[in-house]
Amino acid sequence: MDTNLDDLKHIRSMMERSSKFLSISGMSGVLAGTFAIVGAVVAYLVLEGRFTFTGSLLYDFILIAFAVLVSALTAGLVLSYKKAIRSNAKLWQPVTLQIAKDFCVPMAVGGLFCIILIYKHVAYLVAPSMLIFYGLGLIAAGSRTYRDVKILGACEIVLGLVAAVVVGYDLIFWGIGFGVLHIIYGILIYYKYDMKSVKNG
Repeated sequence: MDTNLDDLKHIRSMMERSSKFLSISGMSGVLAGTFAIVGAVVAYLVLEGRFTFTGSLLYDFILIAFAVLVSALTAGLVLSYKKAIRSNAKLWQPVTLQIAKDFCVPMAVGGLFCIILIYKHVAYLVAPSMLIFYGLGLIAAGSRTYRDVKILGACEIVLGLVAAVVVGYDLIFWGIGFGVLHIIYGILIYYKYDMKSVKNG
Protein backbone atom coordinates (compact mmCIF):
# COMPACT_ATOMS: atom_id res chain seq x y z
CA MET A 1 0.00 0.00 0.00
CA ASP A 2 2.81 2.37 0.95
CA THR A 3 4.64 1.45 -2.25
CA ASN A 4 1.58 2.28 -4.37
CA LEU A 5 1.18 5.59 -2.56
CA ASP A 6 4.84 6.44 -3.18
CA ASP A 7 4.43 5.54 -6.85
CA LEU A 8 1.40 7.82 -7.15
CA LYS A 9 3.31 10.67 -5.48
CA HIS A 10 6.22 10.11 -7.87
CA ILE A 11 3.92 10.14 -10.92
CA ARG A 12 2.18 13.28 -9.67
CA SER A 13 5.55 14.95 -9.10
CA MET A 14 6.68 14.07 -12.64
CA MET A 15 3.46 15.41 -14.17
CA GLU A 16 3.74 18.61 -12.14
CA ARG A 17 7.33 19.12 -13.25
CA SER A 18 6.38 18.74 -16.91
CA SER A 19 3.43 21.15 -16.72
CA LYS A 20 4.79 23.72 -14.26
CA PHE A 21 8.04 25.62 -13.84
CA LEU A 22 9.17 24.91 -10.27
CA SER A 23 12.80 26.03 -10.46
CA ILE A 24 12.14 29.61 -9.34
CA SER A 25 14.59 30.46 -6.57
CA GLY A 26 13.49 32.40 -3.52
CA MET A 27 16.90 33.99 -3.17
CA SER A 28 16.61 35.40 -6.68
CA GLY A 29 13.54 37.31 -5.50
CA VAL A 30 15.46 38.65 -2.50
CA LEU A 31 18.35 39.74 -4.74
CA ALA A 32 16.00 41.30 -7.31
CA GLY A 33 14.35 43.29 -4.53
CA THR A 34 17.71 44.40 -3.17
CA PHE A 35 18.85 45.54 -6.62
CA ALA A 36 15.60 47.49 -7.05
CA ILE A 37 15.99 49.28 -3.71
CA VAL A 38 19.59 50.19 -4.55
CA GLY A 39 18.37 51.43 -7.95
CA ALA A 40 15.66 53.55 -6.30
CA VAL A 41 18.21 55.12 -3.94
CA VAL A 42 20.57 55.90 -6.84
CA ALA A 43 17.65 57.36 -8.83
CA TYR A 44 16.75 59.56 -5.86
CA LEU A 45 20.33 60.86 -5.64
CA VAL A 46 20.29 61.60 -9.37
CA LEU A 47 16.95 63.37 -8.98
CA GLU A 48 18.42 65.47 -6.16
CA GLY A 49 21.27 66.51 -8.46
CA ARG A 50 24.00 64.77 -6.44
CA PHE A 51 25.47 63.25 -9.60
CA THR A 52 24.58 62.15 -13.13
CA PHE A 53 25.63 59.36 -15.46
CA THR A 54 24.62 60.86 -18.81
CA GLY A 55 23.75 64.49 -18.13
CA SER A 56 20.09 63.74 -18.86
CA LEU A 57 17.61 62.85 -16.12
CA LEU A 58 15.58 60.68 -18.47
CA TYR A 59 18.59 58.74 -19.76
CA ASP A 60 19.91 58.34 -16.22
CA PHE A 61 16.63 56.74 -15.13
CA ILE A 62 16.58 54.47 -18.18
CA LEU A 63 20.17 53.41 -17.45
CA ILE A 64 19.38 52.69 -13.79
CA ALA A 65 16.25 50.70 -14.68
CA PHE A 66 18.20 48.71 -17.29
CA ALA A 67 20.98 47.94 -14.79
CA VAL A 68 18.45 46.75 -12.21
CA LEU A 69 16.68 44.59 -14.81
CA VAL A 70 19.88 42.95 -16.08
CA SER A 71 21.16 42.32 -12.54
CA ALA A 72 17.84 40.79 -11.44
CA LEU A 73 17.54 38.60 -14.55
CA THR A 74 21.12 37.37 -14.24
CA ALA A 75 20.66 36.48 -10.57
CA GLY A 76 17.34 34.80 -11.35
CA LEU A 77 18.75 32.66 -14.16
CA VAL A 78 21.85 31.59 -12.23
CA LEU A 79 20.00 30.69 -9.02
CA SER A 80 17.12 28.99 -10.86
CA TYR A 81 19.66 26.93 -12.82
CA LYS A 82 21.31 25.84 -9.58
CA LYS A 83 17.94 24.93 -8.07
CA ALA A 84 17.03 22.92 -11.17
CA ILE A 85 20.27 20.95 -10.89
CA ARG A 86 19.63 20.23 -7.19
CA SER A 87 16.15 18.90 -7.90
CA ASN A 88 17.25 16.93 -10.99
CA ALA A 89 15.07 19.04 -13.26
CA LYS A 90 15.69 20.86 -16.53
CA LEU A 91 15.69 24.65 -16.54
CA TRP A 92 14.90 24.93 -20.26
CA GLN A 93 11.77 22.97 -21.16
CA PRO A 94 8.54 23.70 -23.10
CA VAL A 95 6.83 25.17 -20.03
CA THR A 96 9.76 27.58 -19.56
CA LEU A 97 9.24 28.99 -23.05
CA GLN A 98 5.49 29.27 -22.48
CA ILE A 99 6.03 31.18 -19.23
CA ALA A 100 8.39 33.55 -21.04
CA LYS A 101 5.72 34.19 -23.70
CA ASP A 102 2.97 34.71 -21.12
CA PHE A 103 5.13 37.13 -19.16
CA CYS A 104 6.67 39.04 -22.06
CA VAL A 105 3.45 40.05 -23.84
CA PRO A 106 2.14 42.29 -21.02
CA MET A 107 5.68 43.53 -20.39
CA ALA A 108 6.21 44.50 -24.04
CA VAL A 109 2.85 46.29 -24.18
CA GLY A 110 3.64 48.00 -20.88
CA GLY A 111 7.03 49.11 -22.15
CA LEU A 112 5.51 50.67 -25.26
CA PHE A 113 2.81 52.31 -23.15
CA CYS A 114 5.45 53.84 -20.86
CA ILE A 115 7.31 55.21 -23.89
CA ILE A 116 4.06 56.82 -25.07
CA LEU A 117 3.53 58.34 -21.61
CA ILE A 118 7.03 59.85 -21.68
CA TYR A 119 6.48 61.14 -25.23
CA LYS A 120 3.19 62.73 -24.15
CA HIS A 121 4.88 64.28 -21.09
CA VAL A 122 2.85 62.24 -18.61
CA ALA A 123 5.93 60.82 -16.90
CA TYR A 124 4.32 60.74 -13.46
CA LEU A 125 2.25 57.74 -14.63
CA VAL A 126 5.28 55.72 -15.78
CA ALA A 127 6.08 54.14 -12.40
CA PRO A 128 2.43 53.17 -11.73
CA SER A 129 2.16 51.73 -15.25
CA MET A 130 5.34 49.70 -14.78
CA LEU A 131 3.93 48.18 -11.60
CA ILE A 132 0.54 47.44 -13.17
CA PHE A 133 1.87 45.80 -16.35
CA TYR A 134 4.50 43.90 -14.38
CA GLY A 135 1.72 42.58 -12.16
CA LEU A 136 -0.29 41.55 -15.22
CA GLY A 137 2.76 39.71 -16.54
CA LEU A 138 3.20 37.84 -13.26
CA ILE A 139 -0.47 36.82 -13.19
CA ALA A 140 -0.29 35.64 -16.81
CA ALA A 141 2.79 33.53 -16.06
CA GLY A 142 1.63 32.45 -12.61
CA SER A 143 -0.65 29.65 -13.80
CA ARG A 144 2.44 27.70 -14.91
CA THR A 145 4.45 28.03 -11.71
CA TYR A 146 3.94 28.61 -7.99
CA ARG A 147 0.61 30.18 -6.98
CA ASP A 148 2.57 32.77 -4.99
CA VAL A 149 3.63 34.41 -8.27
CA LYS A 150 0.00 35.32 -8.99
CA ILE A 151 -0.36 36.76 -5.50
CA LEU A 152 2.74 38.90 -6.04
CA GLY A 153 1.27 40.05 -9.36
CA ALA A 154 -2.00 41.08 -7.71
CA CYS A 155 -0.08 43.05 -5.06
CA GLU A 156 1.91 44.84 -7.78
CA ILE A 157 -1.28 45.82 -9.62
CA VAL A 158 -2.95 47.16 -6.47
CA LEU A 159 0.19 49.12 -5.59
CA GLY A 160 0.36 50.51 -9.14
CA LEU A 161 -3.25 51.69 -8.97
CA VAL A 162 -2.59 53.38 -5.62
CA ALA A 163 0.55 55.01 -7.07
CA ALA A 164 -1.51 56.38 -9.97
CA VAL A 165 -3.81 58.13 -7.50
CA VAL A 166 -1.24 59.23 -4.90
CA VAL A 167 0.97 61.28 -7.22
CA GLY A 168 4.45 62.51 -6.31
CA TYR A 169 5.83 59.40 -4.63
CA ASP A 170 6.92 57.49 -7.73
CA LEU A 171 10.29 56.31 -6.43
CA ILE A 172 8.83 55.22 -3.11
CA PHE A 173 6.12 53.12 -4.78
CA TRP A 174 8.65 51.81 -7.30
CA GLY A 175 10.98 50.80 -4.47
CA ILE A 176 8.16 49.13 -2.54
CA GLY A 177 6.81 47.28 -5.58
CA PHE A 178 10.03 46.06 -7.14
CA GLY A 179 12.06 46.07 -3.94
CA VAL A 180 10.19 45.32 -0.72
CA LEU A 181 7.51 43.07 -2.24
CA HIS A 182 10.15 41.04 -4.08
CA ILE A 183 12.16 40.54 -0.91
CA ILE A 184 9.08 39.38 1.02
CA TYR A 185 8.07 37.12 -1.88
CA GLY A 186 11.59 35.71 -2.15
CA ILE A 187 11.74 34.88 1.56
CA LEU A 188 8.34 33.13 1.38
CA ILE A 189 9.39 31.10 -1.67
CA TYR A 190 12.66 30.16 0.01
CA TYR A 191 11.03 28.83 3.18
CA LYS A 192 8.00 27.25 1.46
CA TYR A 193 9.76 25.48 -1.41
CA ASP A 194 13.54 25.91 -1.54
CA MET A 195 14.12 24.56 1.97
CA LYS A 196 12.01 21.50 1.13
CA SER A 197 14.00 20.80 -2.04
CA VAL A 198 17.27 21.06 -0.10
CA LYS A 199 16.00 18.61 2.55
CA ASN A 200 14.68 16.19 -0.07
CA GLY A 201 17.95 16.48 -1.97
